[in-house]
Amino acid sequence: MSTTAVAPLTIEDAELLVATARRAAEEAGVTVSVTVLDAGGHLLAFRRDDRAVLISGETSTRKAYTALQLNAPTADLVDAVQPGGLFHTLPTALDRPLLFIAGGVPVHRDGRLIGAIGVGGGAPEQDHGFATAAVEALV
Repeated sequence: MSTTAVAPLTIEDAELLVATARRAAEEAGVTVSVTVLDAGGHLLAFRRDDRAVLISGETSTRKAYTALQLNAPTADLVDAVQPGGLFHTLPTALDRPLLFIAGGVPVHRDGRLIGAIGVGGGAPEQDHGFATAAVEALV
């Protein structure tokens, strides 16, 4: 059985993701922090504007981590953690706590998970839009 290698998320990819999300946020008049993780959860790129709320850096990182761990946009997971939801009792004793708020989006290449981006600082719906725009620019 032969397997085809999938190109990993590179530093250049990560920089493009950060730049695209930041540009989309600036066009909307929002100051954000952006985090990009590789498939192993390692930090590839991070940017926090000095005007951003300090916690936005941790928020963007946790959004990216959650999207990576669950291989789904965090916007799609919000209802799953409510009482009665699919992940309501999901333990959060991982490397860092998960964050179920829009703004984290997994990054795929050739149908395989290669990383994730998290955006924090705007309204959750805005952060999701900025992260999604960045992922779409990468494809």
